Formats: sequence, C-alpha cells, structure tokens
Amino acid sequence: MPETYIPWQTEPKPEDIFLPEMLTSLQGLEIYDTLTPAQKLDLGRHELVQVIASYAWGECLFCLFMTRHILTLPLDNVEHRFLLRELIEEFRHQEMFGQAIKKLGGQPIKQSGMHKFFGEFSNKYLPADYLFMGSVSVELVTDVYGNYARRAPNIYPVLKKMFDLHNIEEARHILFTKSLLKTYSEKAGYIKRTLYSYVILFNILFVRTMYVKREIYERIGLENPEQIYKIAARNFKKKFSETCLNDITKFVDSWKGFNGATRWAWRWILGAKV
Repeated sequence: MPETYIPWQTEPKPEDIFLPEMLTSLQGLEIYDTLTPAQKLDLGRHELVQVIASYAWGECLFCLFMTRHILTLPLDNVEHRFLLRELIEEFRHQEMFGQAIKKLGGQPIKQSGMHKFFGEFSNKYLPADYLFMGSVSVELVTDVYGNYARRAPNIYPVLKKMFDLHNIEEARHILFTKSLLKTYSEKAGYIKRTLYSYVILFNILFVRTMYVKREIYERIGLENPEQIYKIAARNFKKKFSETCLNDITKFVDSWKGFNGATRWAWRWILGAKV
C-alpha cells in the first residue's frame, strides 16, 4: 500500500533529483548549459509534477469509462473481476500521485480546453475496444518514464518507491489489457486495425503535449518563455520518440497496425521509426 510502502517522511537531500536529465525538455539544448544547478533541479521537479498530474487525470477519465463498462459484464466474468481490481489500484494511484505532488510542493498546470474536450468526448463516445487500446498505450509510456526515474542512482527515494509500486501494479494492467485486446485485434480487418493505430497515435500525442508547458519556464526564472517553449517542444518531441515509443511500436506492430495508411502518420506526427 502507498501509505506504508513509500517513505513519505523522507525529505529530499541536496544531491537528490526529481526527474532524470534525459527526460527534461531542455536537456540537449544550448540553453540548458546556462541554467544554474538550482534551475535544473527545479525544472525536473516541475516537469515531474506535470507528468504525474497529467497521468492521474488520464487515469481518472479511464476509471469513469471502466465504471460504466463493468456494469455491462456479469459479476462472475473474469473481465469484471479484474476491472474491479484495476479500478481499486487506479484510484489508489491517483491518491498516491496527489500525495507526491503535495510532498514536492508542486502546482500542476491545468489541461487545455482542447485536452479536456477530446479527453471527455472520447471517454464518453468511443467503443470499449478503442478506449482499452488508448489506455494500454498511455500505460506503456508512463511505465517507460517510471523505469527511467526509479533506476536513476540519485532519484529522490519517495519517487523511486512510488514508481516501483506503480510499475508492479501497472504490469498487471498492461498484461491483462494486452490479452483482452487480442480478442479484438485477431478479428479486426484492415480498416479496424488502421483505426486502432490512429487511436493509439493520438493518445500518445495527447499525453506528450501535456508534459511541456511554457509556465514552467516562467517559474524557473527564464526570459522569453514563449520562445523557449517552442524550441523545447521540438526538442522534447525528438527525445520522446527516441526514449518512449519502442514498447508501443512493438505492440502496434504485433497486430499489424502499421500499414500504408498509418505508417506515414506515426513518422510525421510522433517521429516514430517505423
């Protein structure tokens, strides 16, 4: 349980970090070398808060769907039984992420109107198989982030334990959802596989564009935050494609989701090497 597994009472040491440098939006740009150590640390703190707040919001949306979907399943059905487990764990994750944000003194930036509209619209109107496709893709991205963070040698111990616990429970969700989706993808023809591929693509784009925010550059005292945001967004797109897409592209490729109608979009929109 997060209450006992995570050492919430532990305060950060001077050498602790909150996000590995390679996952920050400015690392790799010339401007990053001009930042003070305090600014670099604060950049990681703010961006880590934004990542986990965005994911918690996405999890909450998915829980709304699961709550509706579970009512259509018999009580003794294996999918019903597992979704009960997943709902419990996902709500616990949201509480855990909220506690971590409070511990870090974070102030998450709210979702844009576009994110809210598309998040709520898709949650309400897309069929179950499309929503499960979207959910597993977001879980795979978050798992990559968590693995990089928890394996960093000087990560703040509270965050290490948080990502350890999240990795354990998300592994069950990913395994179950992949198995469930086989029943859909094995029967899907060319058009449906194409639609699945686009649902995953836009879910990944949806998540990625919630991470990099111009307000963060203002908070760490940088001039021209609008200009910095533009170059940071391009830089992050490249880094994201290099570090976070491998598991997702393997998953999509496993059911032949890359074809003449989708491959160009993955390359152009996400920078994926497919």
